[in-house]
Amino acid sequence: MEISGIISAIVIGIIVGVLGRLVVPGRQRIGVLWTILVGVAAAFVGTGVAAAFDVADTKGIDWIELAIQVGLAAFGVAAMDRAKARR
Repeated sequence: MEISGIISAIVIGIIVGVLGRLVVPGRQRIGVLWTILVGVAAAFVGTGVAAAFDVADTKGIDWIELAIQVGLAAFGVAAMDRAKARR
């Protein structure tokens, strides 16, 4: 993976993290940095899952891959929120 691929994954991860946070109902008690980190992780893992199901490379926008990434980000944001609430 080249540096441009990593930078684009981070930018997409930021967008995915914000969308994942918007999907989770209620107020989340995690910061912006945690949201970005969860989004970046969800973007990487979601791309791997989409590749495993052979839906990662389609013509145009990869809507299925994006849905997987946002779903993983929402799960991650909710998990981080619960972890923060326990402290």
